[in-house]
Amino acid sequence: MRVLFVHQNFPGQFKHLAPWLLKQGHEVVGMGDADNLGGRAAGFGFPVVAYKGRSEANAATHHYLRSFEAAVRRGQDAVRVFIELRSKGFVPDLVIGHPAWGELLFVRDIFPDTKVVAYFEFFYRALGADVGFDPEYPATLDTTFKLRIRNSAQLHALSEADAGISPTAWQRSTYPEREKARIRVIHEGIDLETVRPDASARYRLPDGREFGRETQVVSFVSRQLEPYRGFHAYMRALPELQRRLPKAHFVIVGSDGVSYGAAAPKPHSSYREMLLAEVGSNLDMSRTHFVGRIPYADYLKLLQVSRLHIYLSYPFVLSWSMLEAMACGTPVLGSATPPVQEMIRDGENGFLFDFFDRDQLVERAVRILGMDAVPVARAAREFVEGRFSFSQHSLPAYLSLLRELLPGKL
Repeated sequence: MRVLFVHQNFPGQFKHLAPWLLKQGHEVVGMGDADNLGGRAAGFGFPVVAYKGRSEANAATHHYLRSFEAAVRRGQDAVRVFIELRSKGFVPDLVIGHPAWGELLFVRDIFPDTKVVAYFEFFYRALGADVGFDPEYPATLDTTFKLRIRNSAQLHALSEADAGISPTAWQRSTYPEREKARIRVIHEGIDLETVRPDASARYRLPDGREFGRETQVVSFVSRQLEPYRGFHAYMRALPELQRRLPKAHFVIVGSDGVSYGAAAPKPHSSYREMLLAEVGSNLDMSRTHFVGRIPYADYLKLLQVSRLHIYLSYPFVLSWSMLEAMACGTPVLGSATPPVQEMIRDGENGFLFDFFDRDQLVERAVRILGMDAVPVARAAREFVEGRFSFSQHSLPAYLSLLRELLPGKL
């Protein structure tokens, strides 16, 4: 079987499935944005092709349409690579990809007989999800109209895909009712041999200091330090957390950009800059460690040494970091928002607090660090083992779907 994986930040959610199929003797090709791939394209063990250009929308385009215009242009960039692959004799039996950025818009026109599986991560809506959730960043009617057009690339994918997958039940629930029957809940899975507890782990800060389990480490992880992942709520609680936890070190992982939502208000260049201006004078910076983006191995060590992982999110896409912290046997204190509530049973396999209740965040963090949280941490690991193992859960679900679509190919 020939399989083409498409993701603007390849491998994205396919980092386990693609190499597994390769090991079974299938012909696998990956595809991603050249800027995101950088020099990584040669390191996967199978060909990874890049589309170039990243054409953006014209600034004169109506602002509702800019995201869709960018998706159309990206779809055209992807088509050039599809045509090149076809000219070299590679016609996939299966394309599996993330449609939100537009790469799959024209895949049917180049590979009309190919089965297409789309990864449906999140469908934007004006009510009941991320938009309008945070009163500090209120939605407007203009936002509502813009969201309808923002879903355009996904609506095309819903009409063309042979099947869809979504990683959590709540994320699937954001899609139109008539489409849900075509979308299966299949999480991409976790390699639980790699992501596991390690009592001997050591995490090294950029300044050379090392932490192990003997140190009271509190971790916070987000790809970007932005409101969608509760960075503003966390930072405003941090002075009191430090006052109540005088021995704790707070390690904050993430970059200063914005993946979701609006940029930091001017004159600030980032939310970190904005919030340090707001609360920085009340922080002990010797115990506040902004480490930026870090290698995956170092990130795992941080989770393994962490005594408490604090995770906040708007009602939005669930971050890998929360489940990976649970898999590392780290107690997680998460915001009581979907899809976090889908995973954490308060007091059983983790702990929950009101996203907007700063005092509750502090009180629960202090209580957790003062208690024997080992049973809860063990239950968290068992929960992940029981639902999110790639080999035991995700892979069988993938194979069941693909055998239905491509009988005799697997």
